[in-house]
Amino acid sequence: LRSSCEYLRGARRFEQALGGLAATPVTSRPSSNRAFSSGDKAPGLDPAQFTAMLRAQGTSFFAGVPDSLLKDPCAYITDNIPEKNHIIAANEGTALALAAGHHLATNNIACVYLQNSGLGNLVNPLLSLCSKRVYSIPALLLIGWRGEPGVKDEPQHNLQGELTPPLLEKMNVPYEILPETEEEASKVLEKAYDYMRREKAPFAILVKKNTFQKYKLMKKFASFDSEGMLSREDILDHIIKVFPESPLVTTTGFTSREIFELRKKRGLPHEQDFLTVGSMGHCSSLAQGIALSKPNCSSVLCVDGDGAAIMHMGSMVTGGQSGLKNLKHILINNSVHDSVGGQPTNGGNINFAQVALACGYSQATSVSKADEIPAALQKLKDSEGPYFLEIRSLPGARSDLGRPTSSPGQNKDAFMAMLAKL
Repeated sequence: LRSSCEYLRGARRFEQALGGLAATPVTSRPSSNRAFSSGDKAPGLDPAQFTAMLRAQGTSFFAGVPDSLLKDPCAYITDNIPEKNHIIAANEGTALALAAGHHLATNNIACVYLQNSGLGNLVNPLLSLCSKRVYSIPALLLIGWRGEPGVKDEPQHNLQGELTPPLLEKMNVPYEILPETEEEASKVLEKAYDYMRREKAPFAILVKKNTFQKYKLMKKFASFDSEGMLSREDILDHIIKVFPESPLVTTTGFTSREIFELRKKRGLPHEQDFLTVGSMGHCSSLAQGIALSKPNCSSVLCVDGDGAAIMHMGSMVTGGQSGLKNLKHILINNSVHDSVGGQPTNGGNINFAQVALACGYSQATSVSKADEIPAALQKLKDSEGPYFLEIRSLPGARSDLGRPTSSPGQNKDAFMAMLAKL
């Protein structure tokens, strides 16, 4: 009863803070759009009720980078929080800075959500902006705990998962693991908010796999769906046809998984591909380092994604100013964070070709239609770089998409052996 009353009071305060933007008064608890039998209770936290608990504590502003373990609460927030109070940020450090600005303007505590792999991007503003030793700015850090010890996960997450708790401890950020029941979660949040209000410093909540009930994103965004556009996997197929022998550095997420399966389907070796399974946003810099060190290789390709490129867009300045004639930068832009829930990246609103030219790329162009892609790729191959090519694509991936069967170490060794022959 107390929890319900706290929710109702918090929700009404939230409506007032938004200037009456809510369409109707809150008269009952919200419910996620989930399907199970009447009278049953799905395991895990209801994203709607969890969001209500944050709102009851006065949190009305959310910023972050989508994560697969947080896709259900993030989807609920995307559907139900006004756009001006929910920012899907370029990277995690940007998200924390947004939260800090919100606190300075309102004295309210914002929620920053992220995958634990994004802690690296968070460290600078966490220690030099929000720390008690500097400006002492509170923020609730909701962190998806990939690579949790004892839970099977992908290789790029295992060390990060092991080090997440001690890393928070070393940065003097207290944390709790989010329980799966509403009653226990409410106690953890009470502890977190009591600390943040008293100490005026960040507090972290670690979220394990399957903590939340399922919630399907209902809001539709302006993604690419024009007739004649191809899927990312079909575009990758065109790329390996035009560049059969060139070193290829692929970005994290579905892109690396799809290129691996395409090589397998064609009976081709995987030695030409460096699959950047982690390090989101650093694919183009990897390719640039290779191109710089292999000047006799006519084309070194980076296959980037819109979310990754936006995360560290400053690397386009480095690439554009490099003058490397063999650097070929392909951006497959589907305007969503495809592998972690389909939230928008704003990639469809950015003229990446103009950005690339402004950064110093010698040539830059953008194509969307299937019949434009072969010629655009051939021109990329025949031209001197640094050359930037954006190919807009349909969002989504096939449901039976597998994962690389080789380890990162095996991938690296084969790739280096191939490079040694060039």
